[in-house]
Amino acid sequence: MFFSQDEFKTTEAAVERIFPKDDNGPGAIDLGVAYYIDHQLAGSYGFNSRDYMEPPFYHGEKEQGYQGRLKRREIFRIGLRELQNYAKQKHKKTFRELEAEQQDEVLSDFEKDKAKISTVSASGFFSMLRSVTLEGLYSDPLYGGNINMDGWRMRNYPGDQMNYINIIEKDFQKIEPQSLHDHMS
Repeated sequence: MFFSQDEFKTTEAAVERIFPKDDNGPGAIDLGVAYYIDHQLAGSYGFNSRDYMEPPFYHGEKEQGYQGRLKRREIFRIGLRELQNYAKQKHKKTFRELEAEQQDEVLSDFEKDKAKISTVSASGFFSMLRSVTLEGLYSDPLYGGNINMDGWRMRNYPGDQMNYINIIEKDFQKIEPQSLHDHMS
């Protein structure tokens, strides 16, 4: 919906390093996190529709968050391009071609602002990428991530139950998760 094919594949590689598949369950790719991010950037989140975006733009305190003119979708596009450039500069390969340890190193450099990039903050982009990755893992599947509610299953989260009247008086029970989509039928 928003990403080019290359941006989508790079996002998939990056989010899988943030939340990799392991013995505990699926990783970000299997949970559809890149699809979630793509859908969010194509919509109101990507356009900062609920944020005040008029000048003047002053450098704010760290606690105030981003205080610039760029929309999230623009920051993401620049951040992905800079992630690729940094990987090529450091390892002579694209981010997707790197080994997992090298990808971790590149992402860590972004997180710690060791990657000196122009236009956007490397740590700001990494923080946004990490936050939206976690959202995609645990959001309702209606929004494109958390495929088959497997993110919720890993956490034993019941999802969007309409009520608990049948079990409220009983001992703890593990409940099969439900999505908002389940209630729309």
